Amino acid sequence: MTLHTDIHPPKKQDSLQSFQVLMDSTLQEFPTLDSGAYLQKAVKLADRLLPLNQGQELYNQLILEALSNLTEEEPDWTYVASRILIHKLQQDVCHIRQTSYPYTNLYQLIEALTEQGIYHPQLLSSYQEKEIKELESVLQPARDHLFTYIGLKTLADRYLTRDHNKQLWELPQERFMIIAMTLMKNEPSNRLQYVKEAYWALSNLYMTVATPTFANAGKTYGQLSSCFIDTVDDSLQGIYDSNTDIANLSKSGGGIGVYLGKIRSRGSDIRGFKGVSSGVIPWMKQLNNTAVSVDQLGQRKGAISVYLDIWHKDIFSFLDSKLNNGDERMRTHDLFNGVCIPDIFMEQVEKRGDWYLFDPHEVRKTMGYSLEDFYDEDKGSGSFRTKYAECVNHPELDKEKVAAIDIMKSIMRGQLETGSPFMFYRDEVNRMNPNHHKGMIYCTNLCTEITQNQSATVTNTQQVKDGTIITIKTPGDFVVCNLSSINLARAVKADVLQRLIPIQVRMLDNVIDLNDIPVLQAKITNQKYRAVGLGTFGWHHLLALEGIKWESEIAINYADELYEKIAYYTIQASVYLAKEKGAYPAFEGSDWQTGQYFSKRNYPSTGTLNWKELQQQVLENGIRNGYLMAVAPNATTSIIAGSTASIDPIFLKVYSEEKKDYKIPVTAPDLNAETTWFYKSAYHIDQHWSIAQNAARQKHIDQAISFNLYVTNTIKAKALLDLHVDAWKQGLKTTYYVRSTSTDIEECDSCAS
Repeated sequence: MTLHTDIHPPKKQDSLQSFQVLMDSTLQEFPTLDSGAYLQKAVKLADRLLPLNQGQELYNQLILEALSNLTEEEPDWTYVASRILIHKLQQDVCHIRQTSYPYTNLYQLIEALTEQGIYHPQLLSSYQEKEIKELESVLQPARDHLFTYIGLKTLADRYLTRDHNKQLWELPQERFMIIAMTLMKNEPSNRLQYVKEAYWALSNLYMTVATPTFANAGKTYGQLSSCFIDTVDDSLQGIYDSNTDIANLSKSGGGIGVYLGKIRSRGSDIRGFKGVSSGVIPWMKQLNNTAVSVDQLGQRKGAISVYLDIWHKDIFSFLDSKLNNGDERMRTHDLFNGVCIPDIFMEQVEKRGDWYLFDPHEVRKTMGYSLEDFYDEDKGSGSFRTKYAECVNHPELDKEKVAAIDIMKSIMRGQLETGSPFMFYRDEVNRMNPNHHKGMIYCTNLCTEITQNQSATVTNTQQVKDGTIITIKTPGDFVVCNLSSINLARAVKADVLQRLIPIQVRMLDNVIDLNDIPVLQAKITNQKYRAVGLGTFGWHHLLALEGIKWESEIAINYADELYEKIAYYTIQASVYLAKEKGAYPAFEGSDWQTGQYFSKRNYPSTGTLNWKELQQQVLENGIRNGYLMAVAPNATTSIIAGSTASIDPIFLKVYSEEKKDYKIPVTAPDLNAETTWFYKSAYHIDQHWSIAQNAARQKHIDQAISFNLYVTNTIKAKALLDLHVDAWKQGLKTTYYVRSTSTDIEECDSCAS
């Protein structure tokens, strides 16, 4: 297979000069062309370059020429540059694979990379040669034309398979097919049809899989899950064991959240010796070193976030740990930090009341329970505030009284300087936890969208048997989540959600069984809950295409309706899988089984979706996945898919993506005379509208959402505090970065008349 156009290539001559002549002649016609004809002409111009075949330097010059013409008025030059790049990639692959045409002999590709130890042998053992040839016939090279230049460049640099000498072997459609083949290889029936459906979903850019799956599917190294959360036991063995587990996950591609709230504070006792504990900061320093030193095969650095309760005695030093000034011995610049906040703290902030800090070890010793093990079951009342009051009033329990607003000031100061700490509203999270019958959620993950049951792994004994040291551990719930996201702008506009979501949920569910996780307690937890995180990106892109203003009730209502539909189809797909393959092991007693999941969200609604029938299906058949939905940041995969990130508004309509030694001009997707008025910059949007949108969306997401707040560097403390109070009151489970401008931003041209 090769690419063809109706324009015949010029004979060999000075290629750059030839390109300039072609470009000049085409540009002369642009003023008389509508946008569709303009893009068609530009695309044909790029396709004429394929036979020039004059080497790497020429292709780079041609790409730069094309990108130099990219402006807000003529954004489609990105597709010209993309066409040139795909020709360059095809030339590279044809050379290394010693073939005349791209996208030929998929079986030979799999054989060659298997022999090199890059592809996993299971691809060849799972599929017969005739099956692979049938799947090769499904490949659609023309879908490479869907990529923008920055999308294709990102895909080529970070995800397409290269050999050990970094030479390119794979093309985009082959990567999509290898992912589909990998995730569907163990399907007991209709396997090839499921592979084709998965390829359809991926190659049309209706969805993306998470970065570890995207990069590692089909290979002998790495794993497929995106997110992990560990709960650190308050013991020397537990702390060091956790560090080892985190290092093993980090090297294989995972982002990791770490809950430190059980670790005793600075000045606590150890074995009865008073004032000897050094608190959480030294252990954070160790994690910081792990994040820096254990990278992911050179693809990206380790990424670790740490969380602490707002009532922990080390909270002030914890909040200062990322600041750029002060004692460097107390700084962990390479970690991300987050705070676990109960409702009663926010109430005290509003009242300008007092707040009390405790040492968790002393609470356990004096009170006989762990304060972090409780939450408010109802808004305004519950077991956490009862236990907190008991601790405050206990005469023998040491405590430190501070003003709640002072802690909040430290939080906001850190957010304006570093973007964090992230906010985790623990009561709301646990109230809405569909698996609260099996445990507690103490914190969230690195990107704040995963909320699942957690508990610490405890090392009990070590013994020697037949010359072998055996360690006995009681495994805790070590959170794993497998992510995938719908490209809203493409999938909704194409009206394919009902077809897309079932294949997407099946792909995610299969990741659970395929994954080779190097931490055994994570593997156990993965099977126990079979948690997945189906999310979305391209929200602002979709609003622009629909002609909906961000700051409007229409946008809020649209978020409510659309995410209810996505939730319905996702639950329905998981029920179907449960009928076919069985429910997740912890289903009995869950909110799914009791029906509380539906009643807590006031389903059934009055719309067209039959929630009552779906609830009955869940009761009768179970559900395959204990956790189903989570909206991740999708910063990289949304670029590949040519859309906007997650549920975020855009920064700018036109900007430059900075690489090591060059810049790539980028425009908002589908930017034209109609959409430009709906692409208002994040920094010009009243963030209370964004919070209201996200509250409408959060109702339908069983886990959480990576949600950023965008503020100017001149924001007043009162205004930022109002945003946090609004987010908490409207039921957001988490907030991610507070992204502030370093300088004053320009006036919003989308607001101008």
